[in-house]
Amino acid sequence: MYLRKDLNPLLKMKDISFEAQLLHTPYDKEDAYRALAMPVYQTAAYEFDSAEAMEDAFCGRSAEHAYSRITNPTVQYFEDCIKNITGASGVTALNSGMAAITNVLMNIAWSGSNVVTSPHLFGNTFSLMKSTLAAFGVESRFCDLTNMDEVKSRIDENTCAVFLEIITNPQLEVVDLKAISSVATAAGVPLIADTTIIPFSAFKANEFGIDIEIVSTTKYISGGATSVGGVIVDYGTFDWSRSPVLKSWAAQAGLNAFTARMKKEVHRNIGAYMTPQVAYMQTLGLETMQLRFEKQSASCLALAERLQTLEGIVSVNYTGLKNNPFYEISCKQFGTYPGAMLTFDLASRAACFAFMNRLQLIRRATNLFDTKSLAIHPASTIYGNFTEEQREKMDVSPCTIRLSVGLESVEDLFHDIAQALM
Repeated sequence: MYLRKDLNPLLKMKDISFEAQLLHTPYDKEDAYRALAMPVYQTAAYEFDSAEAMEDAFCGRSAEHAYSRITNPTVQYFEDCIKNITGASGVTALNSGMAAITNVLMNIAWSGSNVVTSPHLFGNTFSLMKSTLAAFGVESRFCDLTNMDEVKSRIDENTCAVFLEIITNPQLEVVDLKAISSVATAAGVPLIADTTIIPFSAFKANEFGIDIEIVSTTKYISGGATSVGGVIVDYGTFDWSRSPVLKSWAAQAGLNAFTARMKKEVHRNIGAYMTPQVAYMQTLGLETMQLRFEKQSASCLALAERLQTLEGIVSVNYTGLKNNPFYEISCKQFGTYPGAMLTFDLASRAACFAFMNRLQLIRRATNLFDTKSLAIHPASTIYGNFTEEQREKMDVSPCTIRLSVGLESVEDLFHDIAQALM
């Protein structure tokens, strides 16, 4: 990338702002036209000068791109931007958040291993754990992750990871991350977390002992639901020589063993790498992510406070509310604004459907952190194919509405909700 010489030292400073790091991440190679936005390399293959150069690229002896299912310049730049702002040792971009979760677990699990996790998981994540991985001999041990004694009792020599969501969706449960990290570290297993609900700018995963961070980039990062994607962020903090499947990789790559195997084997074989057009759109989304998060999360808190005054709403759940049971731990880990999603309960399932049908401004749609506010009834949609008994065990109530707060004014959102309750 072409950069003014007087800016180069600045880019190497550790105290450079988050926004500046994001906006000025250098390209791996200088662009022929000095483009300020990374071009979209919409190609499948790349030409080589010689058979020897081709061999070196395919065998990993050079950093040249060989095939866009494996690496691509536009996708690599997106990965570099995230690596730059997080301080991670490795980043892998994939074509959805679920692809990221699946690739992580395929990278560390083995037949006969187990994952210690919570029943309070997003629907497809729960299904992956409960059903899909089980067919490959991987057990999911569901327990109360807020109870450290219970977590300790569920970990054994075959535990490949402790997996959690930093704020569960839609239950909005918050785990003490430093406490559970201490338990996982003492047991010699990695802590893996889906941190989608709070962006990199507001939550530093590695400061709370998270070894591998998973983010659905479809949410805050895409910049208005332009595209679907996911990233795996490896902080290089776990000793993978403890892992039966990564031990040999650790002998070669040390603390970078997770990403080494991911890049050279697992994501290549599964074939879920991010596409260049998506990487381009999400790189643009990254540039305004912090601005949108500040607006959306502040609006979410203000709206949550006002919704408590509305007749017809039984309860409001947002961990930024002072009367929330997770308020203290939420403030300690996420600050004043723990994301732009809240839930509220109405009197019945029928009341929820009637409310949804009367909305005029808020969209009836899935997804989170779009620029538009979105409402959904989780029990009948995301968890619609689960049995009533399963939903009860997962604390998914038929009376709950989930609201993702967008960029509209709080006043407009409040009035739409108020009129829909009538």
